[in-house]
Amino acid sequence: MSDPLRRALTASGDPPLRPLPDQVVALLETLQAPPRLAAHLRAVHDVAAQLTEAMADRFPQLPFNREAVLFGAATHDIGKVRHPEELSGPGSAHEPAGYDLLLRHGVVESLARFARNHASWQQDGIGVDDLLVSVADKVWKGKRVTDLEGLLVDCLADATGRERWSVFLDLDDILDRIAADADRRLAFQATHPVRDK
Repeated sequence: MSDPLRRALTASGDPPLRPLPDQVVALLETLQAPPRLAAHLRAVHDVAAQLTEAMADRFPQLPFNREAVLFGAATHDIGKVRHPEELSGPGSAHEPAGYDLLLRHGVVESLARFARNHASWQQDGIGVDDLLVSVADKVWKGKRVTDLEGLLVDCLADATGRERWSVFLDLDDILDRIAADADRRLAFQATHPVRDK
């Protein structure tokens, strides 16, 4: 593993970021992933961990698979290994590429799908786990997306039997607290190079 990739995977960050799952670290090493991609995946994975902890605490009735959400957050942009230009510019070619790449490396479809679906929350068949990965992928940098959050509010209202406005206030509080560290997460990502040279 290169020194820049090792730093992206192990540097503590401010606030400290959780390590990625071992399976994901091994895959990023095998693929010689760009250091900035590894740093980005760590930031979104950490936010997904915070988000799922808060969901379990505030909305214990909500059914979701925490391990799947964390894996999805840790791999959602892995297709940027094949499309590194999308690390510093717009593009969606990494989405099908990431799905294909994960399948080729033995990841089951139910987990690989997050690489393909994380920006497609309006599609049919998108469930709570997908929404949580998509929200984490936005709020890590302080971005709030009304229609995406509205879908999650609908799920929360259905699961809890509470009014939408009531669950919205709780979700808004959770996301505001997570978004408060966005600038520091962005700074962490920016310290790691797009290219491993």
